[in-house]
Amino acid sequence: MTVDVPGAAAFLASAGRVLDRRRFELLTGGGSPDAVVAAVDAYRNDDGGYGWGLEPDLRSGTSQPGGALHALEAFADLTPATTARAAEVCDWLAAVSLPDGGLPFALPVPDPAACAPFWTQADPTRSSLQITAVVAATAHRLAEADPAVAGSPWLSRATAYCLQAARGLGPGTNAMELAFAVQFLDAAGRTGAASDDAAALLDRLRPLVPADGLLHVAGGAEGEFMRPLDFAPLPGGPARELFTPAVVEAELDRLAAGQQADGGWTVDFDSWSPAAALEWRGHRTVNALVLLRANGRL
Repeated sequence: MTVDVPGAAAFLASAGRVLDRRRFELLTGGGSPDAVVAAVDAYRNDDGGYGWGLEPDLRSGTSQPGGALHALEAFADLTPATTARAAEVCDWLAAVSLPDGGLPFALPVPDPAACAPFWTQADPTRSSLQITAVVAATAHRLAEADPAVAGSPWLSRATAYCLQAARGLGPGTNAMELAFAVQFLDAAGRTGAASDDAAALLDRLRPLVPADGLLHVAGGAEGEFMRPLDFAPLPGGPARELFTPAVVEAELDRLAAGQQADGGWTVDFDSWSPAAALEWRGHRTVNALVLLRANGRL
């Protein structure tokens, strides 16, 4: 299946954030890591965290775990280059982690305009496996190339929290929490940070993951599902063993075929502001291309 890369460039030029355009530029062999970092810096606060809509449905200017996730995601694009900003955001994450090592789903939001209610109504005193797992998974992928992230005390504590919390998952677990827990176990298993524990936990969670990898997100849009690439986005890791090669290949075909006539990709969930609806498409377009390249399709 052919991907229209010039079409994606045209879509991002017409509708993408500067950050997404810089990420795309780097992905396709142009630009520079410094340009991506500069774009991420536009969302950075003096405390070392990230806000200002870096997570599109969280428009608050406050530093938030969701913002840190997207910052780390962009920094992972830089590899093999690294940036000191990655270790700095790990330091910020350490400062806002709760005593058990987990992150709250969101910190207090004093400026809730255009923010999704699941962010503004989150309990800042309770650790969330969902957010901690996906942030830590992204950090572990970055840690493969960045020794400062690999040695972060925050990542060590977050890893221990996620391993413990994942042991308690069972039938009825929210689809996003399950998918991000599996993503975390896959990433932690790759780095060797917890390879034995990760492998054992993946075996334990296997019965919770459908063979086709499709789990509807409770409370989400009608067509909102966690899919095989949400559980195991990258080849070569232990989570890929949850699915047959045919399931993965079909999902990659589906991802490539999802490019729209305007060159961009869409999302299957609802957005909470006009800005977020457009920004999610740019983010999704870049991430689709990142996944297709990582899986040998680009």
